[in-house]
Amino acid sequence: MPLPPPAARQPMHTRRVEFRGYRRDDGLWDIEAELTDVKPYGFEIEGEGAWSPGQPIHHMHLRVTLDDAWTIRDIAVAMDAHPHAPCPQTMAPLRGLIGERMGRGWRKIIEQRMGGERGCTHLRDLLVQLATAAFQTRAPDAFAPGDDGSPPPHLGTCLTWAFDSPVVQRRYPLFYRPRASQEAVS
Repeated sequence: MPLPPPAARQPMHTRRVEFRGYRRDDGLWDIEAELTDVKPYGFEIEGEGAWSPGQPIHHMHLRVTLDDAWTIRDIAVAMDAHPHAPCPQTMAPLRGLIGERMGRGWRKIIEQRMGGERGCTHLRDLLVQLATAAFQTRAPDAFAPGDDGSPPPHLGTCLTWAFDSPVVQRRYPLFYRPRASQEAVS
């Protein structure tokens, strides 16, 4: 179902974000992210530089290596293009995420380690989204209940995977929790 036709307009900015997931030969997982920002016109940031039409103002790469327990074993980052001289200083703090576990509370961990002036908005955004790419990469094991009998981590995270949804009732009956009003009708 496509979007409705747009009003008359001119392109001003394009951001491309791509995630790729890999199972490594050593049993670890690599999740890579790439972000590119371009403008269709030339512009200058005083004291920083000039960009030609289509020349990336941001071009960033991120690789997070995970083990089977979702623990971060390594992080690599590169900034091929950035608009301001201090931007690359935000790469080193990413190494502080090594040893952290990607899962519930991931956004909070990112904010604690790289929030505000300590980090880069674009790298933080990539890290948040990288978790869902890791989840998709790790499927079907990511969709399985925990060894301790806990629900799979994606339950309770959206409308489709709500504990009272018909999808959870069908796919995960053990974790299905009807709403009180539904129980009264049954």
